[in-house]
Amino acid sequence: MSAWLVTGASGMLGGEVVSLLAAEGETVTGLDHAGLDVTDGDAVRATLRAVRPDVVVNCAGWTAVDAAEEHEEEALRVNGDGARNLALACAAIGARLVQVSTDYVFDGTAREPYAEDAPPGPIGAYGRTKLAGERAVLAELPSAAYVVRTAWLYGRGGPNFVATMLRLEREREKVEVVVDQRGQPTWTRDVAGRVLALVRSGAEPGIYHATSSGQTTWWGLAREIFQLLGADEQRVLPTTADRFARPAPRPAYGVLGHGCWERAGLEPIRDWRAALRAALLDGLG
Repeated sequence: MSAWLVTGASGMLGGEVVSLLAAEGETVTGLDHAGLDVTDGDAVRATLRAVRPDVVVNCAGWTAVDAAEEHEEEALRVNGDGARNLALACAAIGARLVQVSTDYVFDGTAREPYAEDAPPGPIGAYGRTKLAGERAVLAELPSAAYVVRTAWLYGRGGPNFVATMLRLEREREKVEVVVDQRGQPTWTRDVAGRVLALVRSGAEPGIYHATSSGQTTWWGLAREIFQLLGADEQRVLPTTADRFARPAPRPAYGVLGHGCWERAGLEPIRDWRAALRAALLDGLG
């Protein structure tokens, strides 16, 4: 049994990680922003010295993608400097660090899944700040850090596409959904499970992609949700991203490869359809 510290514990992924660790009998301390501001280096060092975790999972982050375009410096303090603060504090006490990152570190122009070592090239402020966090963690804690990239998350405790579609199915006769962005819908519970398996396995430090297997579009995901609800998927109409102009660009292709799981002797996350079915059976939404 290990001692764990989870930052951003009130968020959708952070809450799931805390719940899973507790259920697995691990000793876990979950802290939200009020409990620990990761941009405060002194507070980070003091907290880690007090808690003495074996593993820190950093789920804290600036996740407001559009707002980051106008507030990149503030986002960088959280996503970049905050990650560095945690890495330095982990190094001081001999703890391992799991840094949660995103497919937004890539430009979205690929035609096949991005490998873990594919050159990054973010096209927006959010991706740039998350990439800064990745690089800081790997530089400051090269022998004890995991960067875990995920994408298209859904789960309890936060706004997400699946929850929105569950609501819109009840409220609207027709729903228009983007068909020209492709990715991997991923349940937070599956990500939490892979984080635990990764740490317990003692796998080599480095970058891992914690997204569901398979791929689809937002339109395909919405149709699958309607089908699982017993609703008519023809009510989901395809449209294009340019119909929904937003400040931050989104990668058109955010599919991530899972080669590092195989090299570590671990299974990647299951197919996105199976995960979605399980989430809905579990009472999501």
